Amino acid sequence: MYRFLLTPRWWGINVFAVLAIPFCIFMGSWQLGRFEDRVATHRQQEDRSDRAETAAARPVDSLLPVDKVTSGRQASARGHYDTGHQLLVPSRTLKDNHGERQGFYVLDLLRTDHGKALPVVRGWLPGDAGSKADTAKVPAPPKGEVTVTGALQASENQGTDGVQAGGGLPQGQLGMISAASLVNIVPYEVYDAWITLTDAQAPLRAVPPAAAEGSGLDLKAFQNLGYTGEWFVFAGFVVFMWFRLFRREAEAAKDAALGLLPEPEAGADPEAGADPEAGVGVEVGAGAGDGGEAGAGAGEGPGEGVDEAAGVGRG
Repeated sequence: MYRFLLTPRWWGINVFAVLAIPFCIFMGSWQLGRFEDRVATHRQQEDRSDRAETAAARPVDSLLPVDKVTSGRQASARGHYDTGHQLLVPSRTLKDNHGERQGFYVLDLLRTDHGKALPVVRGWLPGDAGSKADTAKVPAPPKGEVTVTGALQASENQGTDGVQAGGGLPQGQLGMISAASLVNIVPYEVYDAWITLTDAQAPLRAVPPAAAEGSGLDLKAFQNLGYTGEWFVFAGFVVFMWFRLFRREAEAAKDAALGLLPEPEAGADPEAGADPEAGVGVEVGAGAGDGGEAGAGAGEGPGEGVDEAAGVGRG
């Protein structure tokens, strides 16, 4: 009854199912592994951040380039602020007791003893970077040589929250904190990194360091989790469709073995399977009827002869 499994059609179906199911399971397991790796990396980053808050600061040059390990570490640098190039970074949010509030970063460039400048976010203020009333509250940076200490951060990119990469900002504002965006503003080299001060000058508020890119539970992590479910659903769908086709084919083979033929389809010609001898009988009967009509015609002939004979007698 299951000989249909050896047909070329079912060979193709079986080969597809045997290859598709392990592939879907493999891809689902791989996506699940990616999600678990992101969770583990996120936990490691949180642990490093906690240790970095209490660890001793190291010179910024020894922590470059910034990666997942050095991001958030306490870095120190010595130099003097360039008071002629203070910049405001607009549309930045910060959480407080009242929830998230809109404001701006205050960024100054520290000219180090090595000649390069280190972007330093001295703090955050609520309000609008384009409002004179709000910007008037920004305190002036310290004068003379200073030593700054803060959490090391990688240069921002277009995917960073709050970044305005489109340009069009007024003079004195910066949409993205990176060496590439500062190279056309200042006439000296800039570190491909920045720090956020741990202790902000009042009324500024310290900006907490952000997690390194790719180490947090972001949208990509939950996409991996969603893809995991999709691949396992695909594997189940292949099993379901194979079983459905198999059951339908087995029932059809069983019906054929019992001599149960399917009913004729709607619209089929009911006379297509009629006995051809029935047509012959109909034609013969029709021919006999025609003969009767012929006989009736023959009977008309003698009648006419009687009338003629009667006419002769009268004459």
